[in-house]
Amino acid sequence: MRIYQVGGSVRDKLLGLASVDRDHVVVGASPEQMIAVGFVAVGKDFPVFLHPQTKEEYALARTERKSGRGYTGFTFHTSPDVTLEEDLLRRDLTINAMAFDASGKVVDPYGGQRDLLSKTLRHVSDAFAEDPLRVLRLARFAARFSEFSVAPKTIALCKKLVAEGEMKELVAERVWQELSRGLMENTPSRMFEVLRDCGALAELAPAIDRLWGVPQPEKWHPEIDTGIHVMQAIDYAAHRAWPLATRYAVLCHDLGKGETPSEILPAHHAHEARSVELVDALSAQWKVQREVAEIARAVAAEHGNLGKLKTMRPATVHDVLARCDALRRPERFVQMLDACEADYSSRRAVGLPESAGQPFVARADAMRALEAMRSVDAGAVAQTLAREGKSEQIAERVREARIDAIRAVW
Repeated sequence: MRIYQVGGSVRDKLLGLASVDRDHVVVGASPEQMIAVGFVAVGKDFPVFLHPQTKEEYALARTERKSGRGYTGFTFHTSPDVTLEEDLLRRDLTINAMAFDASGKVVDPYGGQRDLLSKTLRHVSDAFAEDPLRVLRLARFAARFSEFSVAPKTIALCKKLVAEGEMKELVAERVWQELSRGLMENTPSRMFEVLRDCGALAELAPAIDRLWGVPQPEKWHPEIDTGIHVMQAIDYAAHRAWPLATRYAVLCHDLGKGETPSEILPAHHAHEARSVELVDALSAQWKVQREVAEIARAVAAEHGNLGKLKTMRPATVHDVLARCDALRRPERFVQMLDACEADYSSRRAVGLPESAGQPFVARADAMRALEAMRSVDAGAVAQTLAREGKSEQIAERVREARIDAIRAVW
């Protein structure tokens, strides 16, 4: 029985990065031998075991053979005679196909160290083109290692997967799992760049793919192209370590611009309403978590209003904040404002630093209006009207009091 540390933890150690999880491959052992020395079997599709003390995963070396469509269409083979090199050959990228032996020596049969040095994401073998999930994993790694380029032959294999319709075999939950992880990387725009390069984005999310090439007024959007704007905005959100809900809202806030009638371009009248419909459809398609989907929907509907509150009458300001549920859910409201900041502060010409974007001054206006609304004692108003037998007027009188409070600070 020979045990090797494999996968991402090896790659990260060679890059000088911290790694949370460590995976291991066991060569020359049977399931019965693993159990006999105290490992606990947990794998369903192939033998995976938990170490009795550390609870880290140990998998028996295995090979795989394509037996159907999609990322589940594989038959796995494990036996004591499967070698480490055979096990590593089935992995996706060379930088993920390295191992440490018991002495800490690197085992690198497919050039992973070479590709780390040249900053290249490269497939291990042509078997890469058998699993559509690997397209998403490649794109996610591009978002994590944004300085790495993708090898041309690897992109060609991704295009082959797309052309053969394999992307359609991915279940929605798996797509969202990979995309949401990519959104949480430091440069999520790179994920979408790779997906667009191979044609996968048009298959997975045509509403997002359509944004490229759609012009916006240069006065308000020096970057002009809607797709470029959205990419600058999601990277802006990522660089501030904002949570997934905020990043997803930024990704979706302008979806409606992809369906703007050509005769009115570069204007985008009523794109917010179109965006809401498309956000709902995309969130349902990917089975996005409800709280994440809700913020994206609210930002799509109100980001235009939240950016120009100072130009509105106090009554309108009140109604915008009421639709945002700002009083009951102030933390969510702050996340909405963060998404709006990513939108407004990413309106800059391509190539300029983030500091060249517009400052989001509307945040202070929104918070001042919210504090004014909070200053109204709604309970006291309700009690007074109830004593006067005018309970039916409570909602309107509270609204009027809150509008007056906003007017006083506006």
